[in-house]
Amino acid sequence: MIALPNECLFEIFINLSGNYKSLFSCLLVSRRWCRNVVPILWNELDISKNKNLLKTCLLLLNDEEQVKLIPFDLILSKNQNPLFLYTSYTTVIKINSDDGIINWINQEGHGSRYSTYYSCLNIVQSIKYSLTLMFLRTCKKLKDLSIYGKSINLLDLILVKNFSLTSLKCPNNELDSEEINVEIY
Repeated sequence: MIALPNECLFEIFINLSGNYKSLFSCLLVSRRWCRNVVPILWNELDISKNKNLLKTCLLLLNDEEQVKLIPFDLILSKNQNPLFLYTSYTTVIKINSDDGIINWINQEGHGSRYSTYYSCLNIVQSIKYSLTLMFLRTCKKLKDLSIYGKSINLLDLILVKNFSLTSLKCPNNELDSEEINVEIY
């Protein structure tokens, strides 16, 4: 029996792009199918609601990006290395609410330490900052980035570190005029 070329498999899987249950099943068929499906599943990320997606993304943080999380006693597992650099396939990232991050904090048992809204807000901002640094480092094809809420000192990093970005949305962002001192060459 002649095997279909990867290009044909990819086109077939593209037609399933909205059907995540089927795509996740395809991941388990073979390595070849897995290599074709992962780029489709990781093309658009919405971290707003999915705590498991957030957990996987946090595993991709390097030491420099994890430094911001040390004051909050967030220990990320060094033993769990993802099979792929998943975010290298990502072109669209949405962090349109803090709910996914807050759900992850509560799921991991850190929620009791951050009883006040403002203390929880600090950790959420630090996680968003670290994730954005990681996305800028790993997402070479990033076209669309949407970050809801205050994003401290991110604008200059985004503009300097990413040349493929065509759409940047920062709704409800509280940028100070001092934060917008960016030189674009």
